[in-house]
Amino acid sequence: MGGASTAAGAQAGGQGPTSLFILSEENIIRRYTRFIIEWPPFEYAVLLTIIANCVVLALEEHLPSQDKTMLALKLEKTETYFLGIFCVEASLKILALGFVLHRGSYLRNIWNIMDFFVVLTGSMTIFAEANVDVDLRMLRSFRVLRPLKLVSRIPSLQVVLKSIIKAMAPLLQIGLLVLFAIVIFAIIGLEFYSGALHRTCYSLYDIDEIVKEGDSEVPCNSDNMTQALKQGSNWCRDGNSLCLERWQGPNNGITSFDNIGFAMLTVFQCITMEGWTAILYWMNDAVGSHWNWMYFVPLIVLGSFFMLNLVLGVLSGEFAKEREKVENRQEFLKLRRAAQLERELNGYVQWICKAEEVILAEERTTEEEKMHIMEARRRAAKKKKLRKIGKSKSTDTEEEEQEEDMADDGKYHLRLMCVDIVFPYLF
Repeated sequence: MGGASTAAGAQAGGQGPTSLFILSEENIIRRYTRFIIEWPPFEYAVLLTIIANCVVLALEEHLPSQDKTMLALKLEKTETYFLGIFCVEASLKILALGFVLHRGSYLRNIWNIMDFFVVLTGSMTIFAEANVDVDLRMLRSFRVLRPLKLVSRIPSLQVVLKSIIKAMAPLLQIGLLVLFAIVIFAIIGLEFYSGALHRTCYSLYDIDEIVKEGDSEVPCNSDNMTQALKQGSNWCRDGNSLCLERWQGPNNGITSFDNIGFAMLTVFQCITMEGWTAILYWMNDAVGSHWNWMYFVPLIVLGSFFMLNLVLGVLSGEFAKEREKVENRQEFLKLRRAAQLERELNGYVQWICKAEEVILAEERTTEEEKMHIMEARRRAAKKKKLRKIGKSKSTDTEEEEQEEDMADDGKYHLRLMCVDIVFPYLF
C-alpha cells in the first residue's frame, strides 16, 4: 500500500524544477526541508523569535559617550543568536523552494525578499564588526526592518499592507484633487484676507509692546468701537492702546494669506480641522464676522468632510478587494487539496479493485468469500449514490456509521473496508 501511495503522489506531483540545480522534487533533503517549513510548530517558533527580537530592539537606550548599561551589553550578545535563527530559516526555505530561477522559488515572493534583505544586512553588520574602520550605524539602522518580518507571518497584516500599496495610484489621483481644491481656496483667501492679520493693539506707553487679550495676541480692525461693531470685528478696548499694522501675525506670520505658500498651508490646516476655529476667530477679529462663514463653511465641508473621506473610501475598497482575493485563494487551495485527495483515493480504489479481481479469479477463493467481496462492492456503490444525492450518512448498518465518523470527508471508508478484505489473500 505504501508503494501505491508513493506512485499516486508522484503522478499527482510530477517532476518539478530542481532546487539550486541539485535537489529534485523527490530528493529526501528537499522533502524534509519542505516538511519543516510547513510544520506549524516551526512557524510558531520563528514568530516567537521575531517577537523576542523586537522586544530586544525596544529595550535599547542611548547613553552619553556610547556608554551602555549592563542590560544592553547582555542583550547585545543575543544579536548573533537571532541572526543565526533567521539564517537557518532562510536556508531551509531556499533548499525547499529553490532560490530565484523558477516559479514559486524563494525570491519570487515579496515577503521572502524582505526577509532575505533583513538577513543579508544583519550578516553584513556581524562581519563588519571585525573591522574597526567601518561605520556600523547605517547597517544597524536596517535592524528596524526586522519587525516587518511579522508581516510575512500574519496573513491579516499582509492584506492590510497590500491594500495600502495597491491604493497608491488611486490615492495619487485623490491627492491631485485635494491639491486643486487647496489652490482654489488659497487664491480666494489671497483676494479677501491678504494682509488682514498684521494689525493688533499696541500700548501707548511702549509702542513696541503688544496689548494681549488673555495670554495671546489677537488681531484688531480699528480703534473705533462703532465701526468695529458694525463689521463684527475686534477693536482696542483699552484707552491706552492703538490698532497698528506692525504685527508679524499669528504663529510668527505663518498662519496668514499673504502669499500663495502661506495661504495653501493655512487652508491645509483648516482641512485637517486642526485649530481651524482659531483661524476663523482671528479672521472675524480682523475683517468682521458677517461674511467669513461663506468661506470657511464650504472649505470645511468640501475639504474635510468630502475629499479627505475619499481617502478612507479608497483604502476601504482596496482592502475589501484584497481580502476577497485572499479568500478566493484559500478556497482555491482547499479545492485543489480536495482534488488531490480525490485523485489519491481513485488510485487506491483502482489498485484495490484490481486486487479483488485477482482474488475472485483464484480457485482457492471460496463462494462465501466471493459473496463477501461482492456485498462490500454493492454497499460501497450504494453509499456513493447516496452521497451524490446529498445524503451524508447511510443508516444501513452500525458498522457503516462508525466508518463514516472515522473518515471526515467520507472518502476513505471504501479503502479501509477493501483493505481488510484484500490483504489476507495477498500475503
